[in-house]
Amino acid sequence: ETIVSYDVPKPSDVKIVVMNILGQEVATLVDEPKAAGKYEIIWRGTDNSGKRVSSGVYLCVMRAGSFQSTVKMSLMK
Repeated sequence: ETIVSYDVPKPSDVKIVVMNILGQEVATLVDEPKAAGKYEIIWRGTDNSGKRVSSGVYLCVMRAGSFQSTVKMSLMK
């Protein structure tokens, strides 16, 4: 598992998804309005249905208002 930390500078609709290297959505971690502040969410290496995903490279994509950021993650079992 990994902890994804993020800051929201002003109230925004926030969406954080984990995608595989092919750009397919694997898991939605956050999809809701957030007040300004610091947050953390845990990804336990599972997809949206709760099944464990395979080892490999994944992308964590955050969108908040007009801001977008992508971070590469490696999952090893």
